[in-house]
Amino acid sequence: MTSTFSALEMGKRSLGAHEQALQTTGHNLSNASTEGYSRQRVEFAEMDPVFMPGLNREERPGQLGQGVVVSRIERIRDELLDRRIVAQAGGEGYWKTRDPYVRQLDQMYLEVGDNSLRAKMDAFWDGWQELSRHPADSAPRTALLERAQTLVDGIHDRFRGLKSLQDMADEDIMLTVERVNELSRQIAGLNRDIQRIIAQGDRPNDLFDRRDLLVDKLSSVIEITVDRRDADEFMVHTGGLVLVQGRIGRQFEVTRGVDTEGYGRISWADTGDLFEPVRGRGSLSALLELRDDTIEREIQTLDNLSMNFVDLVNENHRAGYGINGRTGLDFFTEHHFVTNVNGNYDRNGDGDYDSTYIYRVNGTNRLDERAQVGLEGTITLSAFDPAGAGGAALTQIPYYAEDTVADIISRINNSGADVTARLNREGRLSLKGTVTESRDEPDFVIRHIEDSGRFLEGYAGLLAASGPEGAFNWETPDAVAVFRGGEYSTAPVAHPSGWIEVNPVLRRETASVASGYGENGRPANPGNGEAALAIAAIRNTVVTVGRLGTFDDYFADSMGRIGLLGEQSGRALETQAQIMKQLHDMRQSVAGVNMDEELANMIKYQHGYQAAARFVTTVNSMLDILMNLGG
Repeated sequence: MTSTFSALEMGKRSLGAHEQALQTTGHNLSNASTEGYSRQRVEFAEMDPVFMPGLNREERPGQLGQGVVVSRIERIRDELLDRRIVAQAGGEGYWKTRDPYVRQLDQMYLEVGDNSLRAKMDAFWDGWQELSRHPADSAPRTALLERAQTLVDGIHDRFRGLKSLQDMADEDIMLTVERVNELSRQIAGLNRDIQRIIAQGDRPNDLFDRRDLLVDKLSSVIEITVDRRDADEFMVHTGGLVLVQGRIGRQFEVTRGVDTEGYGRISWADTGDLFEPVRGRGSLSALLELRDDTIEREIQTLDNLSMNFVDLVNENHRAGYGINGRTGLDFFTEHHFVTNVNGNYDRNGDGDYDSTYIYRVNGTNRLDERAQVGLEGTITLSAFDPAGAGGAALTQIPYYAEDTVADIISRINNSGADVTARLNREGRLSLKGTVTESRDEPDFVIRHIEDSGRFLEGYAGLLAASGPEGAFNWETPDAVAVFRGGEYSTAPVAHPSGWIEVNPVLRRETASVASGYGENGRPANPGNGEAALAIAAIRNTVVTVGRLGTFDDYFADSMGRIGLLGEQSGRALETQAQIMKQLHDMRQSVAGVNMDEELANMIKYQHGYQAAARFVTTVNSMLDILMNLGG
């Protein structure tokens, strides 16, 4: 038979259940503003009845209930929506990180009036134009040197601004990697605590919330996927590899000084394998692309402008004469990366020359750009291939008998090779190395020149022989031996936009600024302004600044490119922010705490508690009467 005090036990269970429900409601109300908190609900269930099926049950109709118990405290969460937010957060994190940097780039290029870099370069060309009109005067030379110094200062300022922005991105990468490592450790630590609590039969809802919040934060930094198969195997993957598995949180490390810029690369701490985040997803990917691609490209473009600018002005100035009869002087200083006259360099640091660093090589024959070559063959030049081993590749440029010299030059410049071609002031073919997209290789270095025919050999007089045996390959010392004997120049120190300077000799001797060309080895007449006019003409001459035609093309391309980057970044960030807002609003409608609902539940549970208390009081009165009857 049932116990005399079973009704009191039933009332006690009801009191405990409603008290727990009230406490859960209070917990919800207290954490209504807590980031990542999900509302919780107490689920009631009937207590098992007194008599279960068997031969010893009391003979009475039906089963006797024993009240209510709390079966579980459920966390209200939509896992499908959580997965959608984790998948989408990488896009918002990417553009939210990229947009401020692009805005700084935009401000750096948004120069107004005479203070702009283009205005300073225009003033420089105007200075040469003025000198060509008054070649015998010293005043135009003084003004020209001041304008040149102003231009140099402007180039230095832009380089320093870009380099500072790149260094800032590198510092942010270090901090972001540390943040990823910390989030990985915290998630693994929560997994350990969750496993322990679940093993005791409890459900750690607050720890689940904290872990989901950390996962959300991590998903905005790197692209991740989450596997929630069970509590013991909660896993986080990135790039197809495990980042967190249960109690194990893998770490990243940054290895410094492994490329030509000295910037670090990210690798897995336990294996040493290189880690490359998914492009376009997460703030870490945005920072890497900014440092190694966007800003680096702007620096390389400025370097390319500076190097070609220095080379072309010096080419014409060296051949000219000042009013003091002096010639052979560079207008701008040139700093060579290697001191060896043949460009030999110890690339692997073992003490022996193993490479040849050549920036420019000229042919020995004068060419007419309108003349048909009457030759057939294929020119092979080095290029950048992202899919190739180490990013190195070769590109082939065919030429035919009916092609003119200008046709072949244009084909070389449009081939994607990291070598450009032009005819210099003497009409000789000039090949120059340009910037490379590989971080592991230096800029302004010619890597490979080969011709299966005789255009580069006999026609241009650049190579001594055709075919593979006459090819120039930078990965061997003394490679200049394959040149026919034309002028060549060794590679410059990295980032010419940072070291370009006006020749100090000219600043001391203003009369040495060249203005005219001599004849038959005799100095130019004081009234000869041909050299100054030739330099001024560079302004609108197709000089092939990388893949651009003129110096003016550089400024137009830069402004257009940066403007498009800013527009793209702003629109993408706005789109991603709207998508994430909709997803977070949907999550809030499911998991967020609603004050009105919680207050209604509080009243309901309060009434339930009062009813249970009244029931206990009534049963107590009945038992008191029963006890008194026995007395």
